[in-house]
Amino acid sequence: MSVRTAADDEWVQRSLAGLTVMVLLAPVFAWAAARVGYSEPMENAAEAAGAASSAVATDVSLLSGYALPGLGPHLGTLGAALLGTALTLALGVGFARLLATES
Repeated sequence: MSVRTAADDEWVQRSLAGLTVMVLLAPVFAWAAARVGYSEPMENAAEAAGAASSAVATDVSLLSGYALPGLGPHLGTLGAALLGTALTLALGVGFARLLATES
């Protein structure tokens, strides 16, 4: 299946449209999470278990805080959503092609 043939499939078009909508809404979700004071469930569990005080902070992360550094919270979230979606889509298509050639 070529890229052109895949792009003609209705499910591919609908999937790409859905991904685009989710990426464009990422800054809205970042704003809403900040507005309601959302925190990650693992952070809440660590605090409840008393393990939060033993945590070792690391600054090594590709998308720390689900945002690209230096772009601000909303534009950084949009950039991270675009980068993460593109990376995931590229890996998925790459693995699919590898599996398709093996069978």
